[in-house]
Amino acid sequence: MRNTAKITTAVLAAGTLTLGLTACGSDSSSTASSDTSGPLVVAASPTPHAEILTYVKDNLAKKAGLDLEVKEFQDYIVPNTATEDGSVDANYFQNQPYLDDFNQKRGTHIVPVVTVHLEPLGLYSHKVKSADALKSGATVAVPNDAVNEARALKLLAANKLITLKDGAGSAATPQDIATNPKNLKFKEVEAPQTARSLDDVDAAVVNGNFAISAGLKPATEALVLESAKNSPYGNFLAVKEGNEKDPRVVKLAKLLTSPQVKKFIEDKYKGSVIASF
Repeated sequence: MRNTAKITTAVLAAGTLTLGLTACGSDSSSTASSDTSGPLVVAASPTPHAEILTYVKDNLAKKAGLDLEVKEFQDYIVPNTATEDGSVDANYFQNQPYLDDFNQKRGTHIVPVVTVHLEPLGLYSHKVKSADALKSGATVAVPNDAVNEARALKLLAANKLITLKDGAGSAATPQDIATNPKNLKFKEVEAPQTARSLDDVDAAVVNGNFAISAGLKPATEALVLESAKNSPYGNFLAVKEGNEKDPRVVKLAKLLTSPQVKKFIEDKYKGSVIASF
């Protein structure tokens, strides 16, 4: 089913956050938290988001007077619902098309603060060495959330594996495919599962963070890789509307776009993650 996500056992065991999706129905008139005395708690995907935040926490935050706490999540839903209901103060894992879709469908009020990096989406395979080598009828796994599935199909179209119907936008699905010369079949799975599905399918389109977590090297191992030029998919620090000027958030935004963080991204990810500032 589209737009579903599993909360990992580790997250449930932590017990420090209200993880239920009931936050999606919270009162839209509720005001943003004004308590800025405690640590800034940020929800993040493990790679590279939490790694970047941990670098900031260990190397830059203390000098800047910022008490930073990082909470890791394996899914793309709870970081936003937890930010909406105040269980965390901010999140760092998503791009603008995904956030726009999420806010519209779930009635949340999350807004971006500062864009930090881009993770190019890539096509990977354990069975072929090039996209052209995919056989007729090959099965390709794609993320099942609306925005990332459309993004995956656009990647395939940009590399002439398929074409999309005119007007297919940020919610495109396999039903929007106009031509499919290789008669590719598509297996829709949750985004965190795409890399894990590589042994079961002929190829998979994998988000950069999940590719890195799975030991893949986007810059060298992707059969085709999303272009970073003029990309709308930069990942940003986000908060509930009204919290953009929280002094802790302002400090973190400045640190995340510092020369030190840019060098950390370049040195650690070697082109698999690209600083956007």
